[in-house]
Amino acid sequence: MQFVLILIPVFIIFGIGFIGQKVIGFEPRKLSTMALYLMSPFLAFRTFYKNNVDLDYLYLTIFALGLCFGLIAIVYVVAYFKKYSRSETSSMILCSVFMNNGNYGTPVALFAFGAAGFDVAVILMVIQQLIMSTVGLYYAAKGSEHQNAGFRVAIASVVRMPVVYGALLGLAVQLSHVKMPKEIYKPIDMIADATIPTIMIILGMQLASISLRSIEIEKMTFALLIKCLISPLLAMVFAIMLPVSEVVKDIMILMAAMPTAANTTMFALQFNTKPEFVSSVTLVSTLLSILTLPIMLYILS
Repeated sequence: MQFVLILIPVFIIFGIGFIGQKVIGFEPRKLSTMALYLMSPFLAFRTFYKNNVDLDYLYLTIFALGLCFGLIAIVYVVAYFKKYSRSETSSMILCSVFMNNGNYGTPVALFAFGAAGFDVAVILMVIQQLIMSTVGLYYAAKGSEHQNAGFRVAIASVVRMPVVYGALLGLAVQLSHVKMPKEIYKPIDMIADATIPTIMIILGMQLASISLRSIEIEKMTFALLIKCLISPLLAMVFAIMLPVSEVVKDIMILMAAMPTAANTTMFALQFNTKPEFVSSVTLVSTLLSILTLPIMLYILS
């Protein structure tokens, strides 16, 4: 019952965006541009500014990078045999590789493992944010249907994104031990607080535009298998290999089992990298997590 209560706020926010799009009608791509360029840099800055760097960062960075590129390699294998286009492959990577370990994963970690688990989940969230802001943006730009998005274009798109600089600036300020004045930090904090709900509302709007007839069942099945099954299994391999505590091992596996990150919908919308497909996988993986995460928690316990 407690686990279900964690999910209720998530689906309420999705629902607000869904109803708003159905009743009023918005342009989700313009709103995603606002969230990506104006709001996300403040969230990235705050995330890196508030969380101190320690040895756990090293092991969790190894884990996060290994999991990310391991899953990307698996998607490429599937794409090779299924002969997916660049856009199809990139959209598969967006919804199969990046997990929602922020507004979803950290409350679950707190519920399951207490304060110790929550602290580890926050560190992993910080690392995942940076990976998603670079690798995720790269594949979103690479899979764009609006342009001939080769390697140089995709890299240039990442370089232009302010969220990357927000993260690096936050890390630099934190490492330099500079204490920000309250008058400056307060608006940063307010915008950062608003970013995740805004992204989730945009996802709800995008879901309202999806036609069930256009859902690509086969590709969605592959994406969900990678996200919900292969990802936690690969995380178990890293958990065995890395010299970390049992709590950290469990958090690694639990976070890898999280549904698709809502940010990927924003990236897909911004670059038109099959946003309907990415949104639908995000929704279905979130719905499936109601069943899969309790099973995963039972296994870990």
